[in-house]
Amino acid sequence: MMAPQVVSSPFLKPFFLKTPLSVASSRRQRRHTLPASEFRNLTPQDAISVFEIEREAFISVSGECPLTLEEVLSFLGHCPELSMGWFEEGQLVAFIIGSGWDKEKLEKEAMTTHVPDSPTVHIHVLSVHRHCRQQGKGQILLWRYLQYLHCLPSLRRALLVCEEFLVPFYQKAGFKEKGPSAISVAALTFTEMEYQLGGLAYARRNSGC
Repeated sequence: MMAPQVVSSPFLKPFFLKTPLSVASSRRQRRHTLPASEFRNLTPQDAISVFEIEREAFISVSGECPLTLEEVLSFLGHCPELSMGWFEEGQLVAFIIGSGWDKEKLEKEAMTTHVPDSPTVHIHVLSVHRHCRQQGKGQILLWRYLQYLHCLPSLRRALLVCEEFLVPFYQKAGFKEKGPSAISVAALTFTEMEYQLGGLAYARRNSGC
């Protein structure tokens, strides 16, 4: 069987942490072959793991997943460079999925659409495995993802919608409130948040990009 193809981006450099995820002894036996921790773009081969984490995280809270499995597969097929997964000993523990958008504000269409070559990334979902919550992993992954986006020259900003209780979390990462979102899901309403990216100018100032 051929190994899953990994998206290769010149800006997404391998990043390893020393603290491994200790969940199962079988994975401890593979430490000599798998990095303790790495960040990389997701691929369609990661879709099932992504959806399982997303479903567990959101169904119990809102009753709905931000993305269906078909939508996950579509975004990871069309714009894998706008995703990021955090893997510990080869297991996905947290992820972000984004897509391109070309309008000033997010609309309902943005929930299922990728617009190629657009200056805005719409962050659809950030989710952490249930065994890894309350450890600051969501914040670390979001910071890492935003640093990565800074190095993509064509991007100028990131947009997302979130429930009111999550506004402080995203503000801490540098997002600003744009006001109530036109998007709603059942009885849930959202706040739209915006993060300004430096684009090419930022990339030139930072040799690590």
